[in-house]
Amino acid sequence: MDHPHESPSLSTSAGRLDSGLLRDLTALAEAAESADGNPPFSDQTWVELRTTDDPDRVRTVTAWLDHQDGRDGELAGAAVAISAGPGAGPGTLELVVHPNCRSQGVATALARELDAGLTEKYNAWAHGNHAAAARLAEQFGYTPVRELLRLRLTHQVSQDDVENGSLRTSVWDGTAPEGITLRSFVPGADDAAFLETNAAAFADHPEQGSLDQTDLDARKAEPWFDPAGFILAEDADGTLLGFHWTKIHPGADGHPPLGEVYVVGVGPQAQGRGLGRVLTVAGIRYLQQQGVEAVMLYVDADNTAAVELYRKLGFVRWDTDVMYTPRG
Repeated sequence: MDHPHESPSLSTSAGRLDSGLLRDLTALAEAAESADGNPPFSDQTWVELRTTDDPDRVRTVTAWLDHQDGRDGELAGAAVAISAGPGAGPGTLELVVHPNCRSQGVATALARELDAGLTEKYNAWAHGNHAAAARLAEQFGYTPVRELLRLRLTHQVSQDDVENGSLRTSVWDGTAPEGITLRSFVPGADDAAFLETNAAAFADHPEQGSLDQTDLDARKAEPWFDPAGFILAEDADGTLLGFHWTKIHPGADGHPPLGEVYVVGVGPQAQGRGLGRVLTVAGIRYLQQQGVEAVMLYVDADNTAAVELYRKLGFVRWDTDVMYTPRG
């Protein structure tokens, strides 16, 4: 794809995408991730694009080149708006441009078209702290309000590391508190308890805390879903107290598979007992037992306690996602 001076044709879709457009968008996202090192859309955005029937919830604007009519050409870029619903807070905006079509006005055209149709407040995510994204945000009156750090661990942790003192024993001690058992998630049987605990653990985190059965089912249908790596912590009565959901990204373009600390959550009744650290360690060890060479995670920059824990575990800063919100 090489169209240095061609103006794109824009097309708008509402609700879930048809299979052809979804296939094109997936290829575009893969090309962008290969170039940037960051996925341009969140997992939740993909869930919405594949499953949402409500045309008012999802709006997608696509930019096409070498077209004759509508979507007959090559996909140069796309912007997606996910509504949070009436009274549910800001929605989410994400935008991606093919690496070969950048600095040609495609992003501006997409943002202008998407912005013209917005009727509620939206926050925009830039996955990777790119200067071009900052300029686009400034152009449309958005200001940065949140940083999501992307951290990476490449050291393979072994019991020898703990015993010989090369790592802090207290940090890497994976022993569960007395009366608490760790086990793997059982699809179907554990769904309701997980959703309840997740909602309580992330009551102040709208993106994760709003996860529902439809969202969970969509993730369980993904090829990366592995119930053995979805670790639960429960008390002697079988009450779910916390969880660590891990994820392995398949290798591509010569890059090896990458493990992820996908979500770690602890219910309010079990917080303050070190359970989050124990679950984190258990998940990392599981990922490394699967042969991954590195493990990554996302954490809010202002969550200083979590950032410090991950630093002690050996994670280092890899990249940053930035959330922008409209001024005023």
